[in-house]
Amino acid sequence: MSVIFSGSGNPVTIGGVDYGYTLTLMTPQASTSGTVIDFTGIPAWARRITVMFNGVSTNATTNIIIQIGPSSGVETTGYLGACQTNGAGINDNATNLGFDVFELGVATYAASGHCVLTLLDSSTNTWAASSIMAHSSRLVYMGGAKPITGGVLSRIRITSTAGTAVFDAGSINVMYE
Repeated sequence: MSVIFSGSGNPVTIGGVDYGYTLTLMTPQASTSGTVIDFTGIPAWARRITVMFNGVSTNATTNIIIQIGPSSGVETTGYLGACQTNGAGINDNATNLGFDVFELGVATYAASGHCVLTLLDSSTNTWAASSIMAHSSRLVYMGGAKPITGGVLSRIRITSTAGTAVFDAGSINVMYE
């Protein structure tokens, strides 16, 4: 049995049967400047979203967070969860501002990994999140959930807990299905 993924937005075919399932890879964005990176236009039918990080760094030591929201903007409260840093003994409770996906600790750290957002309850538009991120000496994992109160998810923002750290290396992309 073969599984064929043939590019952005194409259906998954298994054994010659078209399941109408699509994986859409958005355009990657360089994380080399600015304090926020936004991905917009995620369709209402998306049920699983993967945010991928490749060597992402900032000029500060605050956490990298993911915020989600409807077309009117990201929501900055109501995030539940925590992240754990292996090898550093750091336990971060969610700031309630977003999903903490990486605790930098040192401004030169570059994070690689992914965060998966999955629609948990469509009646309340609640999204579950889990991530695994790393750099050469730290492994960070996170879990949490967030109901979107202002509509359906259509945007994702990557920023820092303080909102002032400037991205200075790497790239970020989003895939939805």
